[in-house]
Amino acid sequence: MAFLNVYLNFNGDCEAAFNHYKSVFGGEFSMMSRFSDMPPTEEPMPESESQKILHVSLPVGSAGCVLMGSDCPPSFPNGVQGNLLNISISADSKEEADRLFNGLSAGGNVQMPMADTFWGSYFGMCADPFGVQWMVDYDYPKA
Repeated sequence: MAFLNVYLNFNGDCEAAFNHYKSVFGGEFSMMSRFSDMPPTEEPMPESESQKILHVSLPVGSAGCVLMGSDCPPSFPNGVQGNLLNISISADSKEEADRLFNGLSAGGNVQMPMADTFWGSYFGMCADPFGVQWMVDYDYPKA
């Protein structure tokens, strides 16, 4: 069965925000990566953006909830701080991820098709027909 997590986007202060959340909720980051950790692309990341947060995860509580976030890269339109969020849904299988993604994106807008990623997940991003932003992923079992 799939489960939902909150994914927050920031205009450059994701690291400060998540250090604050860590001080409130306790625990440790299960992941923190920066844009400089990405493989090179045809469109190089500006140096001013390289140390901003690509992805951070903070487990919260004992029910398996994870608060996640990132800074918006220059190619993403900036929104109003506090309203920049995606709903992240983690699937139990690649097939379930495809089913969820196809259903959510039908009549909406695919921003990143489902595909294997450099961080080891099967992942995609879309907006549904109502403008709600979704991130769908399946984490392959660790060998």
